[in-house]
Amino acid sequence: MKLKENEESPLLSVRNLHTSFFTDSGEVKAVNGVSFNLPKGKILGVVGESGSGKSVTAYSIMQILADTGRVVEGEILFKGENILEYSRNQMDHFRGEKVSIIFQDPMTSLNPVFTVGWQLRESLKLHTKYKTKKAATERAIELLEMVGVNEPKKRIRQYPFELSGGMRQRVMIAMALACEPDILIADEPTTALDVTIQAQILELMQELQKKIGMSIILVTHDLGVIASM
Repeated sequence: MKLKENEESPLLSVRNLHTSFFTDSGEVKAVNGVSFNLPKGKILGVVGESGSGKSVTAYSIMQILADTGRVVEGEILFKGENILEYSRNQMDHFRGEKVSIIFQDPMTSLNPVFTVGWQLRESLKLHTKYKTKKAATERAIELLEMVGVNEPKKRIRQYPFELSGGMRQRVMIAMALACEPDILIADEPTTALDVTIQAQILELMQELQKKIGMSIILVTHDLGVIASM
């Protein structure tokens, strides 16, 4: 693929991606020849009906497929490097610091036995310069404020079940932004929310994208969500 003159190389380029799952009944082809480019600082929508392979495409990029799944063909290029050739350490670095993901249901992603603050601090201490509890706590409060969580000093002491669905999704966005990633993958981020909260979350993502300058891959089955972005 040749770039036009003065055209910037894409931040992420997915080329002819094929992902399959291997079961006792044989091979199940989940993604069959997907290709796209994601420019720096842009939003890309991945749209399709349920079961069409949207989430599997996202999980292929993150390399978080189930044990039975694997990419069987194609390339996933991040700044020109094929991440499918990364070592485990390189992939951990890529996932922790270059790309983050927001899942559809935050209750399945947030650990119910730890407070919001503990989970944010652990992510910060693992992947950023905020290594002490004090520094990580201060940064966690800043992140919660950034994503519109009210009373953040109170919220960091609460458990996920004590928060509303919209508030939990804001916490998930804060956790995804903790490492200041180049790319944020949002996998059906508003499906479990009512229409009003859905609009607030989409508006928040747009504001953060403009403020931070990151790229976003928005995975959804809803054309209305894409139109609003």
